Amino acid sequence: MMFKKYLKISFLALLVLPLMFISCKGNLNENEKSATNFSVEFEKYELENGLDVVLHQDKSDPIVSLAIQYGVGSNREKTGRTGFAHLFEHMLFQESENVPQDQFFKKIQDAGGTLNGGTWKDGTIYYEVVPNNALETVLWLESDRMGYLINTVTESAFYNQQEVVQNEKRQRVDNNPYGHTNWVLDKNIYPEGHPYNWQVIGELEDLQNATVEDVKEFYNKFYGPNNATLVLAGDFETDAAKALIEKYFGEIKRREEVSPMEPQPVTITETKRFYHEDNFANAPQLHMVWPTLQQYTDDAYALDFLSEILSSGKKAPLYKVLVKEKELTSRTTAYNRSQELAGEFHIIITANSGKSLKDVEAGIFEAFDLFEKEGITDKDIERIKAGLETSFYNGISSVLGKSFQLAQYNVFAGTPEFIEQDIENIKKVTKEDVVRVYDKYIKGKPFVMTSFVPKGQLDLITDNSVKAEVVEEEIKENVEKTVVDANDEVVKTPSNFDRSVEPAQGETPKLNIPESWTATLDNGIKVFGIEQNEIPTVNFSLVIEGGHLLDDKNKNGVANLMTDILMEGTVNKTPEELEEEIEMLGASINMYTTNESIVVRGNTLVRNLDKTLALVEEILLEPRWDEEEFARIKTSTINQIKRSDANPNAVAGRVYNKILYGEDHIFSYPTSGTVASVEAITIDDLKDFYTKNFSPSISTFHIVGNINKKESLEKLSSLEEKWKAKEVIIPTYPIVNNRDKSSLYFVDIPNAKQSVINIGYIALPRTDKDFYPVEVMNYKLGGSFSGNVNLILREEKGYTYGARTNFSGSKTPGTFTASSSVRTNTTGESVQIFKDQITKYKEGISDDDLQFTKNSLIKSNARRFETQFSLLGMLQEMSNYNLAPDYIKGEEAIINNMTLEQHKELANKYLDESKMMYLVVGDAATQYAQFKNMGFDEVKLIDKEGEEIPLEKVKQ
Repeated sequence: MMFKKYLKISFLALLVLPLMFISCKGNLNENEKSATNFSVEFEKYELENGLDVVLHQDKSDPIVSLAIQYGVGSNREKTGRTGFAHLFEHMLFQESENVPQDQFFKKIQDAGGTLNGGTWKDGTIYYEVVPNNALETVLWLESDRMGYLINTVTESAFYNQQEVVQNEKRQRVDNNPYGHTNWVLDKNIYPEGHPYNWQVIGELEDLQNATVEDVKEFYNKFYGPNNATLVLAGDFETDAAKALIEKYFGEIKRREEVSPMEPQPVTITETKRFYHEDNFANAPQLHMVWPTLQQYTDDAYALDFLSEILSSGKKAPLYKVLVKEKELTSRTTAYNRSQELAGEFHIIITANSGKSLKDVEAGIFEAFDLFEKEGITDKDIERIKAGLETSFYNGISSVLGKSFQLAQYNVFAGTPEFIEQDIENIKKVTKEDVVRVYDKYIKGKPFVMTSFVPKGQLDLITDNSVKAEVVEEEIKENVEKTVVDANDEVVKTPSNFDRSVEPAQGETPKLNIPESWTATLDNGIKVFGIEQNEIPTVNFSLVIEGGHLLDDKNKNGVANLMTDILMEGTVNKTPEELEEEIEMLGASINMYTTNESIVVRGNTLVRNLDKTLALVEEILLEPRWDEEEFARIKTSTINQIKRSDANPNAVAGRVYNKILYGEDHIFSYPTSGTVASVEAITIDDLKDFYTKNFSPSISTFHIVGNINKKESLEKLSSLEEKWKAKEVIIPTYPIVNNRDKSSLYFVDIPNAKQSVINIGYIALPRTDKDFYPVEVMNYKLGGSFSGNVNLILREEKGYTYGARTNFSGSKTPGTFTASSSVRTNTTGESVQIFKDQITKYKEGISDDDLQFTKNSLIKSNARRFETQFSLLGMLQEMSNYNLAPDYIKGEEAIINNMTLEQHKELANKYLDESKMMYLVVGDAATQYAQFKNMGFDEVKLIDKEGEEIPLEKVKQ
């Protein structure tokens, strides 16, 4: 093995997920003299076959992350052969010469790990996170699909994944409001043949016409070690890891040489305007795009800042004009997307219901005028940089985050060392740079614009728009295609050792639950904490019990509005001043409402915790009750509710809860309220809710980070002194759980390309002694990717992108739910498959399946305590359900002690398909009639509010 390079440098990074774009952010807040220095050391070298290897040791948790990024995305495809990079990503999870069909997910889960992959325009990445004893297992798996895969690509396996990817497209694009927008934009920003002219998911026709030979050609060209970067991060011994990497990857042959792609920025000579009547949209949306340039250029950094200044926060010109002054929208979005080859500057405005996009466009240009008039201050630049430091630390809180970033820099900048230059490029952005790029790329320049409006509302589109050539898939009868593979034996690629022998795993890391502490403040607040010193941040939450349970059914939605209004300033701070103070600390403070609580979440640097908690205290104890902001919040909430009617999944969730919980239970009403209920709410209703229901006596504070118990309690002393306790009575609602028949309910979404399926009934609360055992019981049915329903509906049939079953529950009984989104013309069969699998599961599972369940759940505990976010969740669960600090030991005992007989007994006790509600949200004209003959006790057509409607009203 020849080591061509060895280096160790300080590393600062921001985690990004596949399909997103990289922006590296580090110690950027120069205004804070006490900025913390932080570094991550890594080593880079190259194997003789061209594989770049990057190693980073992190022994804080007994886990390792392996990420392999290939220098191939949809930008390497050709017109007429689009979607191959993404389709091939799917193929790599099927099988290889030494790993049998559907075993990649199962083997990683069996080891207690998690895995996935992602494809975007410029790259493809695969990753696993496992306990450290399974390191050799993941190296074996990844090397086998890099070097020993293509001989196993069969016609049947390929056809199955074609179907899965087409369903992914239907789910993410065809069945979603505004789903076709990016297709229209890219077709008109980039000329024919440009690598960004098509979508990552590909054209439906291209996906259907792809062949196995096409896939083999793509593999041989782009999936060699010489076009890849392997990053290993976590708890391993360096010399041993190097030896294993050489063993598994060193003998893989180089493939075709892949030349780096040169930047291909574009310009457009005239503005182009397009409109589309969107089948799923309930509100009009305007999307404007200006061509910019590729990543890592000076202008790209300045454009990132420009997007923040134009759209983010109450000082933003777009907010001032479109939200506050003209009330055309409740949210403004702008971002710069600089990629490997080119860039785009986006502005997206989803208008309030019935508002004209002509007015929105005019408002955008008024905001530009305001921007030019008001200019930019040094403080604007500082507040943006302040947030980047906290974001950076959050991003490297996991070994997976470090793996992603190291791989990204190596692939796109040629070396992970580029991080230092990237940070310098961000730090040197000035207000003059921001004005310069505005003048260069935006002011007076041509753009591409789309007006997507609800069906029949063409009067809302912008002037001079032409119809976009969106191709809608036609719903047809399902025709099963039988693909017969030749019975030829797979030809094994030669290897220096027997790769068919799966590596033995060492001893599983022992359960090591982090030490936690508790305390009770004098005013009744219970405090839970964990000290975690890996990064200089703190995450905290204040949970105030009640939430939606305290809503009046006649004025539903007050609790939800409370969490918005309290963030709109304080007695001494305007909404704009409060927002700016939070941003200047590089902190985040958010509030949200759940069924049973109101939660305040915070994330900040340790050095800024005092100031952050002081703001939380001010928010809680000195609300502003700003009438103007209250009116805006109501308008925003009403429009969100209206837009949710266009989302089949949102409709399914709302109707599902309404039918199962019944009109007398508050959970049958949406937390956000209804249009009518929100319209009726006054600011006095919010004041009354606050006065009666905000109390430390029903509150719990959780804190995780680089801070100990003594310091934490000292920082809470002011809140302890000032917030006085009062009695709060939280109502209870009886659960009427008397279902005695199978009921099929169908909600019509005309021309839906997929059907959303929710099947289930009321089951049990989280506090029931059987709750965790039934979660264990459910795991092989549908609690994981390797669950039976997913293996059949996705992997065998290709009907869906995913299918799951789960038990939910809190202090209130939750539901058992089986769910999926399936291709429209497979709706009836998919419902029947769910029903049959639930029935069959009660007959019992095999010893192998039970052992798989035990391994997956127990071994995954090694990953359970890695990040501050996960530890905060653990504390919240402990406090909410009065669990012991070592409750996870009890869960392990339940898993270890479960027998086949106990598993079967639980399945028969809690799974009864004959009493479940079967809800389908889809195209009634083509799918409803079949259910009359499928053996259900009742079949009803209902509207989006769950009310029965006559069949003759369905669009035929």
